[in-house]
Amino acid sequence: DAIQDLKEAALAREFDALLVFMFDRLGRIENETPFVLQWFAEHEIEVWSVNEGQQKFENHVDKLMNYIRFWQASGESEKTSIRVKTRLNQMTEEGLYTGGAVPYGYTLVKNGRLNKKGQEMRDLAVDITEADLVRKIFRLTISEGYGSYQISSILNKEGFRTHGGAEFQSNHILRILKNSIYCGFLKNGDATSERIESLRIIDDHDFAMAQEILRQRAHKSDEKRTI
Repeated sequence: DAIQDLKEAALAREFDALLVFMFDRLGRIENETPFVLQWFAEHEIEVWSVNEGQQKFENHVDKLMNYIRFWQASGESEKTSIRVKTRLNQMTEEGLYTGGAVPYGYTLVKNGRLNKKGQEMRDLAVDITEADLVRKIFRLTISEGYGSYQISSILNKEGFRTHGGAEFQSNHILRILKNSIYCGFLKNGDATSERIESLRIIDDHDFAMAQEILRQRAHKSDEKRTI
């Protein structure tokens, strides 16, 4: 939408130069971006980048260099993505918190380490009060036979709220019941850490029971339920 707005403004001669931080910000697909730049240039709009200078299309060499630059940038972006993903997986396997939403039952504590920007890093730690509620959710599921909708209703009536301050919903309960972090395992994509006992809230037997209950409920019409 923003590109279309810019094109309309260019046709109305509302500006004569387009300045961007980097040219690849003009498009989400590297095959499209050269054409976007060329369109502005053909409509007598100078196209400048803070990092790459002015892009011109005065001859075939300019066009060729434009395509080559975006092809090369795309490759570098893919390699950077692979490096970042690989490092995050390594950190997860080492038992280090790599960011993202903090699961219910945990909090963040400073660990004394600094990142490359000089900011103090944090680790996950069990929140005692929330951990008790997590155990209650598993107990209601395993021993009492309550479903996720019933459990969320119970928690809301008792005044409990999510980390974001919202009421519990069925999907919040299911997310908790399926998260192996409560057995002490950090996960990030395909990477899983060794067990971290300090993060364990639920024992393996109860977690396995909860998974079996959820499995049978999901396939209740496929086979006889034993739960």
